[in-house]
Amino acid sequence: MILASRNADVLMYNGLDLEIGYLPLLIESSRNPEFNRDSRETSTAHALSMSFEKQPTADRSMGDVHPLGNPHYHYSPSNILRVARGMAQELSNVDPANSSFYRTNLASFEERLRSKQIQWGKKSPKGKRFVSYHKLFEYMANEFGFQLIGYIEPKPGIPPSAGHIESLIESMKKVRPDGILVTPSYGLDEAKSLSKKTGVRVIIIPQDVGAVPGADDWFSFMDIVLSSLQ
Repeated sequence: MILASRNADVLMYNGLDLEIGYLPLLIESSRNPEFNRDSRETSTAHALSMSFEKQPTADRSMGDVHPLGNPHYHYSPSNILRVARGMAQELSNVDPANSSFYRTNLASFEERLRSKQIQWGKKSPKGKRFVSYHKLFEYMANEFGFQLIGYIEPKPGIPPSAGHIESLIESMKKVRPDGILVTPSYGLDEAKSLSKKTGVRVIIIPQDVGAVPGADDWFSFMDIVLSSLQ
């Protein structure tokens, strides 16, 4: 990543502190003179999105919260559209000679998104109820009309206690959710254990493009995500 950043003209990142553990080091280590916090060549996608769960204050007692908002907006078609439009504008600003190229690609993206939204509407998980390991799917729940009725983590980033799991099991036996949502790399063992105790199926959701075979771009990523919720 350092080498790629050293040779890059533009750095774009998710934002909302999702990269707080490595982005400052990456920018410093790349020694790319174009990358500093005040340059237009360093762009953040979150400025283009509509974020949930902004916190007026935050401390470690609240778990791994993001004061600027939930950073997992890439599950949201409406936010991805805002980001795509913003990216086209940013790239046109940096590289005005090729502005028409970026605008043409954006128009193609928007057309494909409109078509996909019709397909996704036919397989919408609207009305379903799920338990999730982490607060990853709030944007998707809002846009596709399903509910998140519990979390394996008592607070984001905090491992569950035995007491919390027992309370969650009792709640799930009463409500009978449609599945336990988890990613391949985060909380899978805990979700499988909870599934054995409740009989509720585990649904493995890719966390991003490239996380699982077939999720080669954002559209195929969302195809897999929504198919998993059926």
